[in-house]
Formats: sequence, C-alpha cells, structure tokens
Amino acid sequence: MKAKLWLIAVIVLLIAALVFAFAMTGHTFVAALCAFIALVIVFYHFVRRRSLRIAAAVVLIAGVAVFGVIEAPIVSAARTDAPEDVEYIVVLGAGLHGDVPSLSLTDRLDAALSWLEAHPDCTAVVSGGQGPGETMTEGEAMSVWLEARGIDPERIIVEDKATSTQENLEFSFELIRERGGEPDGNCAIVTSEYHLYRAKALAARQGVECYGVAARTSWPTLMLNYFIREGFAVTYYRLTGEI
Repeated sequence: MKAKLWLIAVIVLLIAALVFAFAMTGHTFVAALCAFIALVIVFYHFVRRRSLRIAAAVVLIAGVAVFGVIEAPIVSAARTDAPEDVEYIVVLGAGLHGDVPSLSLTDRLDAALSWLEAHPDCTAVVSGGQGPGETMTEGEAMSVWLEARGIDPERIIVEDKATSTQENLEFSFELIRERGGEPDGNCAIVTSEYHLYRAKALAARQGVECYGVAARTSWPTLMLNYFIREGFAVTYYRLTGEI
C-alpha cells in the first residue's frame, strides 16, 4: 500500500486540478499548482539519478524563495490601513454578469458599504467602464448597488470609462480634483486584499499616496488563487517597468 501512495497522491492532485480548472470559476492558478505538485511527485518517483534530483531540488527551493520574496509585500499590504478621517474612497471595479456584480465585485462593495456606513462624511468614487458581457458600466452598477442599500446618491461619484486599474485611479483622482478635493493623502482604495499592493503602487506612480480598505475574498481557494496570480502580475509589471 505504501508503495502506491505516490500514485494515489498524483491521481488526487490531478483530479483536483481538473475540478479547479473546469468546474470552479477563477481557480486557474490553483489548478496549475495542483498539476505542478503532481508532476514533481512523478519526477521524484521515476528519476533515480542523484544529481538530477539534487538539481531539481535546488531549482524548486530557489523558485519558492523568489516567489516568497515577491509575495511578501503583497501579503503585507493585504489589510485595511485607512485612517478614520479620509474624505474619499475609490472602489475598483471587478466585472459584472450582465448587470449583476461578480463575486469579487460584491466583496469589494460589501467592504465599501461597511466603510461608508461607519464614516458618514466619506464620499465614494465607484470606478469601472463597460466590458464584454456587461449590459451597463461597472461604475453605474456599483452606484445602483450602494444606493439600494441606503447610501445617499450625493455621496457617490460615478466613474464609468476606466478599462484598467491604472485608469480606475487616474480618472477617479481627476473627478475628485474636479470637485475641489485632493486625493493625495486623503483617499483610500477599496479593492480585494490581494490587489492592494499593486493598486497602491500604481497610485504612487501618479504621485498620489493612498491608503487601503481591504475587501476579503469570500472563498479561501479563490483567495489563494488570486494571491498566486498577483505574484505573477507584480513580477510582470516590475519587469516591464510599469510599477
């Protein structure tokens, strides 16, 4: 039985990879992780040459270490650090199903609603344009969602043209300034916890220091998936010099 444990582990991991890839939306990176671990197990079972096993171990350890270094600031930033007196929050869009907020967007809206209810003098900028499969802009949908839950429309500014995080922030800051406000040091970004590091970095590129309000991802597996994905995203943006 012990001799077959490796095979059982591989089969379980591959089944999990298939489930995450095809039966659960948004779990691509978790699926890839399961498949990769299965591949490593197969490699160490069949490859008996000591030098190859040692080389593979060195590469794996180095890869995990590098990825850990990349993930550390992402994890560190994944918390709410906004002071109680910020005048504005910028809520970043995250997709609609028609006109219904996606799970990620609902998580962000829940966090925004809690902040607005606790801070009645704060104004929200809800930011997001219209993407494929969406019947209205994300900004409009977020405004409708918040108003339906009792937030005064006068406290909501709709930004409905952005197609990326950088545009979300750029266009939202412009709207704040048009109202006579100043986002620098007086604004918090509401987004998923895993996204706060990159969002703050993009704001800093525009000369704006922002705080964060972390929206907790509802599903633990989805949170893990997005933290892994964010590590690759941050690596890409660092390599291209965009943040």
